[in-house]
Amino acid sequence: MLFVISMTLFFLSMKFLLEDLIYFIEWEIISLHSMSIVMTFLFDWMSLMFMSFVLLISSMVIFYSKEYMQEDFNISRFILLVLSFVMSMMMLIISPNLISILLGWDGLGLVSYCLVIYFQNVKSYNAGMLTALSNRIGDVALLLAIAWMLNYGSWNYIYYLDLMNKEFQMMIIGYLVMLAAMTKSAQIPFSSWLPAAMAAPTPVSALVHSSTLVTAGVYLLIRFNVLLVNSLSGQILLLISGLTMFMAGLGANFEFDLKKIIALSTLSQLGLMMSILSLGYYKLAFFHLLTHALFKALLFMCAGVIIHNMKNMQDIRVMGNLSMSMPLTCSCFNIANLALCGMPFLAGFYSKDLILETVMLSYVNFFSFFLFFFSTGLTVSYSFRLVYYSMTGEYSGVSLNMLNDYGWTMSFSIFNLMIMAIIGGSMLNWLMFFNNSMICLPMIMKMLTLFVCILGGLMGYLINNVYFFFMNKSLNFYKMSVFMGSMWFMPMISTLGIIKMPLILGLNCFKIFDQGWSEYFGGQMLYIQLKNYSLYIQEFQNNNLKIYLMSYLLWLFMLILMFN
Repeated sequence: MLFVISMTLFFLSMKFLLEDLIYFIEWEIISLHSMSIVMTFLFDWMSLMFMSFVLLISSMVIFYSKEYMQEDFNISRFILLVLSFVMSMMMLIISPNLISILLGWDGLGLVSYCLVIYFQNVKSYNAGMLTALSNRIGDVALLLAIAWMLNYGSWNYIYYLDLMNKEFQMMIIGYLVMLAAMTKSAQIPFSSWLPAAMAAPTPVSALVHSSTLVTAGVYLLIRFNVLLVNSLSGQILLLISGLTMFMAGLGANFEFDLKKIIALSTLSQLGLMMSILSLGYYKLAFFHLLTHALFKALLFMCAGVIIHNMKNMQDIRVMGNLSMSMPLTCSCFNIANLALCGMPFLAGFYSKDLILETVMLSYVNFFSFFLFFFSTGLTVSYSFRLVYYSMTGEYSGVSLNMLNDYGWTMSFSIFNLMIMAIIGGSMLNWLMFFNNSMICLPMIMKMLTLFVCILGGLMGYLINNVYFFFMNKSLNFYKMSVFMGSMWFMPMISTLGIIKMPLILGLNCFKIFDQGWSEYFGGQMLYIQLKNYSLYIQEFQNNNLKIYLMSYLLWLFMLILMFN
């Protein structure tokens, strides 16, 4: 059903694109005196196309989950969670109104928490908490933007976009929306939740990291793209997203967890989308968003099959020579990897190459230019490293007999997405950019992207192929590799870094107040005094025969005295 709806929406989006249509659908929920609560939906080619891609990927993911999660007794609960996740995303996509956007936005946050803690263990709970709390910052920013938009009389931001560029008040809304988008799309300094969210089941990762949760921030900024053009917020976003892209690329080259490498590659691509968006090319950002969704979902699904086969082992160092045992999965995995690198004529090439050539044409400084191209090289480097460790070389894991391509359900989903990862980029390119504009560059700059990719691939392969003295040499750069591999210490800073000082202060307060003088003169002293009194009375009661005899004699003595 999701697949059929997806195809319908895709053909509708083509009609809307060719005829330049935009539909607003307003539904008045309640009208009370002069106040009316109206639900507005915005249907244009962008929202329809994005919805069709989300539904296509989610249909494949749910079909894939049928086999991947077959040993789970609560699979229906899992499917319902995934569906509610997709519905929240739909709500976000078609809303031109900040209130209804918040409904979808918070729905994504809440359901993502439920999905991250799906495997109920301590690691999952910690990852879920980090994900939920990081995203709450963005939710608060969105709430503040809603409060600020009261000045305009309506929350339908789409009506005020032209006004937003001219007014200082709207700059504040722009900054708040940018902050919300940065938390959802995990830009620096909110990056640490994205690799942590890998605690979720692999089908969820395929959905979350391709087309739903992390792309919500980028999509929101595409809608607010007017605010970023020629403004300070755009320049800030360019710097932050460029650094995110660079940091994620570096981190992935030092990581050994298969899913975390793919998660860091998602982070790198999000940085690329955000940075081209901050230069004002929102169509290019949207184009890369769609192509990236296709090959990233495929990458995660193939990784899921590999992890399933390796009996839940995710360390790439214990893999090797998988291409012999799992040819179909590895072929699809390599196609997705090459699409990610920007291999000519695969999906990623059309958007990435166009973005990098546009950057060369744009007015950017050398630092931004370096971040764009060096990060592209790093992408190819960690992709080739991944292939070297898992697909080729010697097998270093468990028994070879248990490795095989999985059943037809998983293979069917993977195969469909593989076809889309091959033809999707070309198809979208013809659809979205049908005006014949040519990017004219000198030969050396035209070939620069390809040269950087080849150089990055060679570096990734050669560095990880060096066995001679490798262990000893890597220990010389131990601190550097720890720094790079831990995303510039960001997970430590955002977890222990925030919580350590309050915990120490709390301990000191506990020692001074609860265990110190106030306790000595307060509760403890009262307790000791009462205990002493009760012991004193107890002495009386324990020796009751003597006391009764004494009191009887005393009473007799008093009677004699009275009568005398």
